[in-house]
Amino acid sequence: MIDQNGGGAGEDVGVASAVWDVVVVGAGPAGAAAALAARRAGAARVLLLDRYDFPRDKACGDGIAAHALDVLAELGVTGAVDGYPPLPALRLVAPGGGTVARTLPRPAYTVPRKVFDARLVEAAVGAGVELRRHTVRAVEVAADRVVLDGDVAGRAVVGADGAGSVLRRALGHPVNPDRHLALAIRGYAPAPPGPPEQLIVTSAARWPAYAWAFPIGDGRANVGYGEVLRGEPLTRAHLLDRMGALLPGTDPATVTDLRAHHLPLSTHRPAPGRGRVLLAGDALSLINPFTGEGIFYALRSGALAGAAAAGAPADAARRYAAALRARLGVHLRHSSAAAWLARRRWVVDAAVGAAGRDERVYRTVVELGLGDGRLDARTLAAIAAGVPRPRGAGSDRPSRDAPPRH
Repeated sequence: MIDQNGGGAGEDVGVASAVWDVVVVGAGPAGAAAALAARRAGAARVLLLDRYDFPRDKACGDGIAAHALDVLAELGVTGAVDGYPPLPALRLVAPGGGTVARTLPRPAYTVPRKVFDARLVEAAVGAGVELRRHTVRAVEVAADRVVLDGDVAGRAVVGADGAGSVLRRALGHPVNPDRHLALAIRGYAPAPPGPPEQLIVTSAARWPAYAWAFPIGDGRANVGYGEVLRGEPLTRAHLLDRMGALLPGTDPATVTDLRAHHLPLSTHRPAPGRGRVLLAGDALSLINPFTGEGIFYALRSGALAGAAAAGAPADAARRYAAALRARLGVHLRHSSAAAWLARRRWVVDAAVGAAGRDERVYRTVVELGLGDGRLDARTLAAIAAGVPRPRGAGSDRPSRDAPPRH
């Protein structure tokens, strides 16, 4: 835990001999964005820590939405998806089997995280950030600094260290509870035949759950399956069986580089920080509850956190919370409400049907699932028109519970 009594104003904490303007823990997309934003906001000395050397693999769907590239452009990063062809379309299969396949408003990309993350780290180092391999285990806070492991001190610290965040635990926040935490497994397999497109197949069994296949452009696709946890353990064999059932063209026995990972969903988020310590990306439970997309959230929250940390370290958490609320607050409230509605499979069936009939509804659904979109009256009306009247009692019957507030 954070030691709030480690030192008073002007006192030393630990044995750190130098104080960095901003220290970022975790060098994934959230951490790299935080480091880049801190430099652009005027921080002279920015330290980026990660427990691995780069390039390194990261279990993920590898999908890069256009919104993520927007944030990178704001940070001055170009070339993050160079060499990987655009994916112009998305095919979404509903739990009941209905399908919509349309051109995306803007193309997406599939870039292995081993490549994508290394490119972002390279951009951060090129901008003057110092990269160091280090595993953070202890956090102490004084009036004028935060000290990590007794020998690394920063005027502000950004925790971008993923779903198992040490900084999140230090702030006293446990992992997400069941129904707000998913488990997924991903690997690489031959790309499906036909025109390249992102494929998401939702599952009627064990809903909320879905499988995906995202072509990379080199003959392979990132494939996987994930489902929301509900108080029972999930085995590797179960995840692979479900992937095979939903992606019948993919033989799980031939999928390589299989790795499982947790997805802390945005429907249950801790406070974004306290004092000089901030959380970003997966550490802040910023994973879209519909698509599992987290890279856009990671980049956007990391950029906001880095700017707040550099601008006014002593007031970083308050400034960051305000910036995050202004930039993503409405979207996150809408996505939480939509996730509550989508607990009923027939609502998702109706949404996919509406998206097939109306391109504007399709675009709204895509923006909500891949970026920072919002629900609107037209979309809700189109979905409601396709919702069947409930018959009898059952788990799919409309609930009287109120949607969550965030």
